[in-house]
Amino acid sequence: MKRPAAFFLSLLVFAAAALFGAPARAQDEPSPEPPRLRLELDQLNPRVITGSAKTLTVSGTVTNIGDRRIARPQVRLQVGERLTSDRELKGVLAGEPIQDNPLTDFTTLTESLEPGQSARLDVTVPLTGQRAGQLSRTGVYPMLVNVNGTPEFGGPARLAAVSLLMPVLSGPARSETPSGKRADVSVLWPITDSAPHVLSAPYGGPLTLTDDTLATELDVNGRLYSLVAAARAAEQSNQRVADSLCFAVDPDLLRTVDAMTRGYVVAGAPGKGTQAAKDWMIALQQLVNGHCVIALPFADADLTTLGKVRSASGTPDSGLLSTALSGEATIHRLLGTDPRKGVLWPGGTPDDQALTAMSAAGVHTVLTDGSKLQSDSPVTGATTLPGGLRAQPIDGLIASAMVGSEPNPQTPTTVSAATQPAIASQNGLAAIAFEAGLGRGSEGAGSQLLVAPPRRWDVPQGELSAFLDHLGQLLAGGLGTGAPLTQLLDSDASGSASLAAGTHDQPASPGGDVTETLSNLDGQAAGLLSAMRMDATRRVQPEDIVAPVRDALVRGASTAFGTPSGSAAGSNAHAELAAIRDQVTVEQPKQTIALASGSSPLPVFVSNELPVGITAQIALKNNVGIRPEQAQNWFFPAKGGKNELIQIEALRAGRLSVDVSLTTPAGTELGTTARFELTSTEYGPITIIITVVAGCALLLLASRRIYRRVKESRAARTETR
Repeated sequence: MKRPAAFFLSLLVFAAAALFGAPARAQDEPSPEPPRLRLELDQLNPRVITGSAKTLTVSGTVTNIGDRRIARPQVRLQVGERLTSDRELKGVLAGEPIQDNPLTDFTTLTESLEPGQSARLDVTVPLTGQRAGQLSRTGVYPMLVNVNGTPEFGGPARLAAVSLLMPVLSGPARSETPSGKRADVSVLWPITDSAPHVLSAPYGGPLTLTDDTLATELDVNGRLYSLVAAARAAEQSNQRVADSLCFAVDPDLLRTVDAMTRGYVVAGAPGKGTQAAKDWMIALQQLVNGHCVIALPFADADLTTLGKVRSASGTPDSGLLSTALSGEATIHRLLGTDPRKGVLWPGGTPDDQALTAMSAAGVHTVLTDGSKLQSDSPVTGATTLPGGLRAQPIDGLIASAMVGSEPNPQTPTTVSAATQPAIASQNGLAAIAFEAGLGRGSEGAGSQLLVAPPRRWDVPQGELSAFLDHLGQLLAGGLGTGAPLTQLLDSDASGSASLAAGTHDQPASPGGDVTETLSNLDGQAAGLLSAMRMDATRRVQPEDIVAPVRDALVRGASTAFGTPSGSAAGSNAHAELAAIRDQVTVEQPKQTIALASGSSPLPVFVSNELPVGITAQIALKNNVGIRPEQAQNWFFPAKGGKNELIQIEALRAGRLSVDVSLTTPAGTELGTTARFELTSTEYGPITIIITVVAGCALLLLASRRIYRRVKESRAARTETR
């Protein structure tokens, strides 16, 4: 019995090792299956470790998003080695596994998690303990919040993790100050729409939005409200941060919100955000007063895409680029402040045609991701682009940290910063510290750092405030000086570079259907404009009537769409064109029209509600039995109706119908098609010919039948004889 007992005892030892030792080993082996747990962090304190910090606290929620029960979910914190190169930091941002240096032991969150259930995660680490000695040196460290568990019918594995960066300004219980020269830090603060919301804004008509999402963003705790409120609070509490901020404003957003203050329509009903729009505009005016402001392209349009839109003649429509680059006047009018002239922060990578258009529009400095600048020598400051434009580089490493990357296939359970903006803001803060020289001595000291968050930054107000507060802490700690953007813009450019596709904030190139759609709509707008004529009494320029369509075409190229379809890009322009075309239409007759003769004229009444006169052609379609005269141009005066007599020829008698529509001489359709019901008593030549032929045929058939009967009658009499 000794051998069986020993065998049984060995099995117990192996089972115990598997049960209690698995979690410590499983953290190195992420589950190859889809994520079963969702880990969301809601607190990280402190965001920057200094000598006064005693503990590090991480809190959040773990939720079972799978279809199996998870037994004994456990959590621990891990820290990697101090980062000393850009490659190492980029690897952490890309989700590469970090070295296993535990700050804590595994702690059980709950005995089990059923599908849909959640459990709180709260971990506090003493920063004065032995394990925390790994954070004793100044620098930037990768940290991992690691959750293990055992799914039902499976083995222990890492089921969720969050990777983030932690800057250490001075080790616990120390008072180090980063050595070297301070970096000049400037921050672009984007005030942009999450996406164009204008459905139509016709001349003299109400603003109509696709939905009321913008009202939500402007209201308390909304995205745009939070951006303004957080910056306002930082401006009042920290002069260093206030000096570093420059507000990048979308002129289209300003115009839309300004129109909302006077009332607007959503789905046929009054919008609910009028008061929120008024309050937000006042708050923004107060925020930017006396501060640096720069203009974004109108609707944050991709200038390269706009340059590919063709006019009716087949040549590029340079006017769209001019519209996109003329936002400085809008900012001055609505915010009461003058933006920095000649400075632009375009989205995407402008091509040569867009750069030429910028130069022609008075732009002399382009703010662009430094990773898009190609040069024979490293680009560390302002440089010159082909054509004489000046490029001020935005720090690409910081930008990448704040945007986040897609999940890494090697670590599928690690939460990406792209899906948790709070993590991205923490990583951005750490990247600023890293680039300012933290942990690299004087290697990066004295540099110019232009920090640009994502253009449509969407994080809670608390996270925005935390980012700015801790940025102020980094500046106060000796890492840098809050420098106005004007200071960077006034520095001398050195060397030359060219623009190429970068790694950050690069919209995908739109498909050919987008430029084709916009080009087609541009041609229709040109057709309308060419047919209009100013009314001497109303003094409204035809260009003002068509301007909303031009604005809509620019919105169709907005970088907010990412990679739009042709229908999405052209929806606003379609609505604006319809708002113009529907004001010039053929009136539907209320009764059937009787034609007195075969050449009687057809009365067509055209109503023109536009404040300009317009030239149009009357077209007859589905006109079987009617021969219309050759189309000619008719002029219809502003704000009135006019009856025209169209010469037609009826080809037969009876009931007839014809579709009557309007087009401009260039072929752009106007209004809706009207169905005319007609009656005619005229026997046209075709009818007469058919009648004669039918009569002759009837006469021949009747004669043949009479002949046969006479012949048969004679034959019958002959037989009886």
